Amino acid sequence: MITDSFSSFHPIVNFTYFSAVLLFSMFFMHPVFLGISFVSAFVYSVMLKGRKAVKFNMLYMMPLLLFMAIINPTFNHQGVTILFYLKGGNPITLESILFGVASACMFVTVILWFSCYNAVMTSDKFIYLFGRIIPGLSLILSMVLRFVPRYTAQIKVISNAQKCVGRDVTQGNVIAKARNGIKILSIMTTWALENAIETADSMRARGYGLPKRTSFSIFRFDNRDKVTFAVMAGLIVIVLIGAVTGENTMRFFPSIKTINITIFSLVIYTAYFILCILPVIINIMEEIKWKYIVSRI
Repeated sequence: MITDSFSSFHPIVNFTYFSAVLLFSMFFMHPVFLGISFVSAFVYSVMLKGRKAVKFNMLYMMPLLLFMAIINPTFNHQGVTILFYLKGGNPITLESILFGVASACMFVTVILWFSCYNAVMTSDKFIYLFGRIIPGLSLILSMVLRFVPRYTAQIKVISNAQKCVGRDVTQGNVIAKARNGIKILSIMTTWALENAIETADSMRARGYGLPKRTSFSIFRFDNRDKVTFAVMAGLIVIVLIGAVTGENTMRFFPSIKTINITIFSLVIYTAYFILCILPVIINIMEEIKWKYIVSRI
């Protein structure tokens, strides 16, 4: 697993990148854009989390993708290219199948990008960006974003403690397991509420959200951030130009229709690919640079 150098960039760079790829992934239903975004998100998630990401993607994301792709044609019967009829007489169309695959790919891709976002955009980065603009909302959002990883770790601690006194969900009969599970959930809820109150009181005691309040920050927008942000902004502009000219969309109903691939289309595809794969490129370049420096010692 390669160390993620992209996480060390300024929060503005990180947030702008994820905002762009998430919005583009949700709105661009063209198969080329979906494929680029899915592959990039998959590779970056593996680079961030290693084998854990591979296991998560293969055991959960791929079955979810297949399930959504299969289930859509059974409910969506739009389209003019009828392939066959179900037992009840409902038609299965080529357009509904392709739209189901595209929708499933889009849904899974967004989940993968959000998993990468949670690993890179920590709560301190989010508060740094929005603490002065929307102090109350930014604190709530930062707590929500770290809810899953932090509370997952805490519930393991509670479960291990309960197991020592014979009250774990794996011990006893069905009724005892259910009672133990409710007990663990109750302890977890109490801990979460107390933690939220303590966090709010702590931030209020520090003067969080008050006007003219100064704060220390370790983030500096240096030359590396400026160059990366400029490149990223240029790529986003190119992709938006493609969106305005219709290069990023595809019509599924009533029939499949796409714009012919031209040199301009290839430029848009290339720009979008570089944008999505940018963190991977940065990490690989940093790894090569590090190995070169080590070899010179």
